[in-house]
Amino acid sequence: MKQLSTIVSILAILLSSFALYKQMAGKSTETKIDPVEKDKKTETPSFKMAYFDMDSLQNNYEYFKDALNELKAKEQNMNNELASLERGYQKKIADWQQKGNSMSQNEAEAAQREYQQMQQTYQQRRETLEQQLVNQQIEYKKSIKGKIEDFLKDYNKDSRFAYILSYEPQLMFYKDSAYDITKDLVNGLNAQYKKK
Repeated sequence: MKQLSTIVSILAILLSSFALYKQMAGKSTETKIDPVEKDKKTETPSFKMAYFDMDSLQNNYEYFKDALNELKAKEQNMNNELASLERGYQKKIADWQQKGNSMSQNEAEAAQREYQQMQQTYQQRRETLEQQLVNQQIEYKKSIKGKIEDFLKDYNKDSRFAYILSYEPQLMFYKDSAYDITKDLVNGLNAQYKKK
């Protein structure tokens, strides 16, 4: 406990020494600077940031909506294929149950092996289809991000903005609508998409 208070005291001394040094160094340089140069140094370059609303972009960008519809269709096809496999397996299981006690030992063992193979085939097919869907989602995200970046490079070729961010409510707490470029972005991206 005694060491802690010593450490805190040393830190306080160091911080106050540093603050005093900075204050003294600031005063000595102020007297040497020519007033014209001082004005030049206090001028800060324009630093503007723009933003676009990601939700609005997703709702209004035609390529995004088409990609989303294609992913939904692919997911539906995947679910239909898996449901069809499952129905086929259920039918086969019902047939085995119907035979029940009339099956020989060899037939029962063959049915058990076939059942295990069906489960394995179903699981492998499911994993394959899910991975294909995930890969396609990743490709669409990359494509959309690339299209946005390419458009914004052209849009900001005059360098009027230092940064252009996507607005997401959980990350930003304030936005000035004067710097909202969502409409320009959506219109520009849709015009490019219609050309293709």
